[in-house]
Amino acid sequence: MARPNKRTTLREVAEATGLSTAAVSYALRGKHVSKETEERVRKAAAELGYEADPIARALASGRTSTVGVLAGDLQDLWQQQLMAAIGRELLAGDRYALILDAGGDPERELALAKQLRDQRVDGLLVSPVDPSAEGWSKIADAVPVVSIGDALSRARTAGEVLFDNRAGIDAVLDYLRGLGHRRVTVLTPTGPSTPDRPADVYVREAADRLGIEVEVLPCAQELGEATAIARQVLADSPEGRSRSAPAGLAPPTAVFCFSDSIAYGVYAAAAEASMAVGRDISVVGFDDHPVSRVLTPPLTTVDWGLTDIAKEAARLAVAAIEGRRVRRKRILCAPRLSERGSALRVAE
Repeated sequence: MARPNKRTTLREVAEATGLSTAAVSYALRGKHVSKETEERVRKAAAELGYEADPIARALASGRTSTVGVLAGDLQDLWQQQLMAAIGRELLAGDRYALILDAGGDPERELALAKQLRDQRVDGLLVSPVDPSAEGWSKIADAVPVVSIGDALSRARTAGEVLFDNRAGIDAVLDYLRGLGHRRVTVLTPTGPSTPDRPADVYVREAADRLGIEVEVLPCAQELGEATAIARQVLADSPEGRSRSAPAGLAPPTAVFCFSDSIAYGVYAAAAEASMAVGRDISVVGFDDHPVSRVLTPPLTTVDWGLTDIAKEAARLAVAAIEGRRVRRKRILCAPRLSERGSALRVAE
């Protein structure tokens, strides 16, 4: 019977080089030894097939080189892109992202955050479903937490990379008002259990200030579910009512989607109803996902600077893990409205 391969130990590398195990450990990490010694130890380790034991290294350092990355909902294509970008940023610093998906469920989100904490991740980055949940406080006390998008109002975090939702919402509603829109349906991924998320509060404040009537509707980010909600919205639009005119409030002339993934559902529902986005109904998104540029017509949306968000979030997490001070722990991401062809001017 073949014998299992035996892992080469640090002691064996030490014996081969005539050095202490401590000196070999330092040399392999490039610390406190001469360049000549470091090269000699690395050569011996390679010849012996030595590989550092990650468990032993974690026990010695108190770190696992793993960072938890908790997505609010990976049905959102932009969040998929963001999580991948964060993973690349962490990997560039020899840290590994353990990415989990809360699926838009605040209870599941806290359960997964606690699981990551219990697995001794070195840090946690989270795009929260429920930023005001009480459970974040204990989690942030146990592991460095960096919040992305919205601040964790009840927790002392190691850093925040926040979206200036107020500025983004103002930009979109100002833009739609300038095109003559006075009734707008807002589709938000926020669920009934978390009604106080900042973006949902701000949109009502901005609408009141601008004299726009808004109806805020929860909408899942999965394409099929978003399309189903959009069908109902479009049936209530002026073009939809020309086909079947139900009684009720004045119909919306524009749909403002709090993610581009939701906007894709509006495009799909419009195609089913033989309606044209940018002609029969105006649509605006909130992410600037690459797919939005190749739609017909391309989607007018808000760009938050995903690359910079990933870099800043990873930087703050690594600094907290290493115990380094940073000058700015709170980064506010400014929005940029990318005007394309999905919104039309209407008669006031």
